[in-house]
Amino acid sequence: MIFWEESCEGEGPWIFSSLNEEGQRELASLLRPIEYDKDEVIFQEGELAFGLYIVCRGRVKLAKRSSKGKRQILKLVGPGELLGEKTMFDQETYTAYAKTLEPTKLYFIERGAFLDFLRRHPQVAINLIEKLARELKSFQNRLLEISYEGSTERLARLLLKIGEVCGVPEGDRLYLGIDLSRAELAEMAGISTETAIRTLSRLRERGLVELVGHKIYIRDRAGLERLAEPTLSSVSEGS
Repeated sequence: MIFWEESCEGEGPWIFSSLNEEGQRELASLLRPIEYDKDEVIFQEGELAFGLYIVCRGRVKLAKRSSKGKRQILKLVGPGELLGEKTMFDQETYTAYAKTLEPTKLYFIERGAFLDFLRRHPQVAINLIEKLARELKSFQNRLLEISYEGSTERLARLLLKIGEVCGVPEGDRLYLGIDLSRAELAEMAGISTETAIRTLSRLRERGLVELVGHKIYIRDRAGLERLAEPTLSSVSEGS
């Protein structure tokens, strides 16, 4: 993709794959690059939504706070994925907050400019609708997991999906590719931090994972998959 600079990771956002060279140049003219350090907030829950973000490199967590102050990580967003797309059509506020997990570069597109772009490129709009529909199904599956499945199944499935999205092979093991605290893993799995710690310890004792500080390595993918059956749901937007 023309607008996807060499400094970006991955192949670029799938929703723009239908654009010809002229369309890609038009899109490039709308993008404003922004860089963040680790642990910086990109937008806050309740802020007015002014536009759309595309992750060029780095990783971001999208999370929500309850009225009692508890946090729930909704998903991890990596290169080629979008932030803030759900507020593009209702002119309302962000319903979650976004915070970087590592140094991150984003592209920002102002809301009005993006909507005009979609009107000129309807296939991109259709791709975006398809993406939002898949993500809605993913969140529905996750709600069922939280409602009916135990902590071991949920955590095993989460580790597998993080490994699929961010994993880095290292010999006979797979590093998850991102350092998450036990509290952050618990937030993503919908369990308490204490339960996450106990469950990880059990998985380590069974030889399924290896723990080195905050780093987590998958040692037995097939064993985790047996625990995670019958379904795998997404922690990212997909492509």
